[in-house]
Amino acid sequence: MKITKLHGLAILVTAGITGAIWYHHPFFPAGDQESTASSEEGILLMTNMNQSLCQLSRQTDLNETSPMLPRILYPQPLLTKPQRRDVLVLTPWLAPIVWEGTFNRDILNAQYMQKNLVTGVVTFAVKKYVQFIEGFMSSANKYFLAGHQVNFYLFTDNPEQISHLQMAPENHLFVIAVQNHSQWQDISMSRMDIISRYIRSQFQYEVDYLYSIDIDVQLFEHIGVEIIDTLVGTISSWQYTARRESKSYETRTESQAAIPKGEGDFYYTASFYGGSVAEVYKLTRACFKGVMEDRENDIEARWHDESHLNKYLLYHKPTRLLSPEYYWDEELSRPRIIQVKRMCSVRKDGKK
Repeated sequence: MKITKLHGLAILVTAGITGAIWYHHPFFPAGDQESTASSEEGILLMTNMNQSLCQLSRQTDLNETSPMLPRILYPQPLLTKPQRRDVLVLTPWLAPIVWEGTFNRDILNAQYMQKNLVTGVVTFAVKKYVQFIEGFMSSANKYFLAGHQVNFYLFTDNPEQISHLQMAPENHLFVIAVQNHSQWQDISMSRMDIISRYIRSQFQYEVDYLYSIDIDVQLFEHIGVEIIDTLVGTISSWQYTARRESKSYETRTESQAAIPKGEGDFYYTASFYGGSVAEVYKLTRACFKGVMEDRENDIEARWHDESHLNKYLLYHKPTRLLSPEYYWDEELSRPRIIQVKRMCSVRKDGKK
């Protein structure tokens, strides 16, 4: 049995049944002595109840044992010999920045397997972007969390045109019809609303973590459980070396996406972000709210939903950051620090 206390609400969970117990301190008129006496008894009773609830909320199962990892042979980590000296691997708020050479996937896989988790991927193929479905799905099926269960949620305005796609046994593809929009900006900005609504109605019951990935990409190397965390952002390959005053933040104070002068950590791409279902829900709800408030004020953020994403992640720090190797733009030359290009944008043919 586990009881969790949250803002005056005690949640009782036992045998798969959830109940709620509301409690409050009653109000009695000051001039009524009998009421006052009753109130003192009531307050004492409530105080004891509150103390009991607090004790139960902190109660730990001391008999519970943690599963052991299997024996894994790997090089000993040495404090005086970091794996990467050429890049930043930790933010000022102690969130790791994931680069090639900073993790051991065998250890991470073993830890992930013990938790019996399911990860979801949301992607949109609307209008001409249906041409990227096969390339994305075949590469993601091969390289995204290979060997672990993944649910792919493909939103498209042409579900009947989706050909049969061969999926790994542990993966599942769900094709979901979505409304078309005349302008790509509207399609882009509506994604946040669609994701949040489906989290509430469906995804929260099916997956533990959820990631949004653009459809016009292909994976070339493994993207594994090193990406799993509560709130995850990917540093843009276009602006990873730029000073904050040169980054493409929205600066107009009229916009809900505005980032004040002198602020900003990194510039995050909207092409790849995610985290726990609960945190992605909060993110998408907040960003869509900002989009709608801007629309009411007849303003559109500089880079649409990406601008709102950057505003959100400035004041809700991601717990893990993915380096630009997790979303590299093929139009850029590859610097030495990018030891591997895991996922890359696909060059677009403007005629299609």
